[in-house]
Amino acid sequence: MPERPPPPPSGLTTDAFLRMRDLPRHAELIDGNLVFAAPPEKWHSRTINLLLAELDRQAPDGLRADREMAVRLARRQMPEPDVLVVTAEAYDREDPSTHYFADDLVLAVEVVSPDSEDRDRDTKPRKYAAAGIPHYWRVEKVNGQTVVYVYERDPATGGYGVAGIHRDRLKVAAPFDVDIDLTSAGRRVR
Repeated sequence: MPERPPPPPSGLTTDAFLRMRDLPRHAELIDGNLVFAAPPEKWHSRTINLLLAELDRQAPDGLRADREMAVRLARRQMPEPDVLVVTAEAYDREDPSTHYFADDLVLAVEVVSPDSEDRDRDTKPRKYAAAGIPHYWRVEKVNGQTVVYVYERDPATGGYGVAGIHRDRLKVAAPFDVDIDLTSAGRRVR
């Protein structure tokens, strides 16, 4: 990685982050600090592929699924969810072509890896909820099984509440009807 001057004491802003060049793939801005992801494990990559394909296939008109795109949440917050569901208008928008805005998302999904556990369980859900993203899913590998923790934003508190924990099959009605065989994370999706 090229040498860079240290960030200012107050941290980087999203504008400064967007001007940076030669960053490693999947760099994020959390609390004004650069965060870099470790290379993903096969399960992580395959789970992202499964969720992306199924969410995009099952999404109603007006919504699309995308993967690993930065989301401008606030002045010093620009995380990169593993999978996200956005409005079709945002998906097709050319400017900006590098990121989405919080208002574009109906769902942010994080597939937990060993280096992202704390961020995906604590930091990112709080940031996503504060930015008004209505739905958040956290996906983990538990004893070899893919488990999806589903959260919905409570408008009264502004935080997420648990809406379900799914093993083997993810079947929910919000943000739209979704039915995914979680055991197929290691198999080819057709």
